[in-house]
Amino acid sequence: MLYVVAWPVLGEADDTALRRLRAQYHPDEAALIGPHFTLVFGVADEREVELRAALESVTRRPFWFQIDRIVRSDLYLHAEPSDGAAELSALYDILNQIPGSEPFEPHITLGRFRSAAEAEQVARIVGRQNLPMTGRIEELALLRRTGDSLETLMSMRFGA
Repeated sequence: MLYVVAWPVLGEADDTALRRLRAQYHPDEAALIGPHFTLVFGVADEREVELRAALESVTRRPFWFQIDRIVRSDLYLHAEPSDGAAELSALYDILNQIPGSEPFEPHITLGRFRSAAEAEQVARIVGRQNLPMTGRIEELALLRRTGDSLETLMSMRFGA
């Protein structure tokens, strides 16, 4: 399966907080990949050439984002940006010519829980302790997931 992610550049304290939250509440994924915004979600390997071309066509400057809310989505906990969300959505649209079944909401997944109530409780605590967080998006990566490993097939840095 192929994925495209945007790597956030964060201050040390914010990066550490996100990594700790993911390690605590989403340990399997945290061991595989650090904090990221997923722009293409698990598509067939046959789309590699198409995704490479789409990434090569992206011409933009790095941009800032601000995470100012932690939300529960079913059993998942997400950090969602306000500033920078439009830019992430535009990148999603470039990389996904066929829209998904659900609207795209840029987010960093922080955890998966056994119950919605548990996720909601953690969302309130995390939001009070860690927000806001500010960072930049300077790079996209095309990744291949095979079992429990990720391979970077291509990285693309934004122009200055």
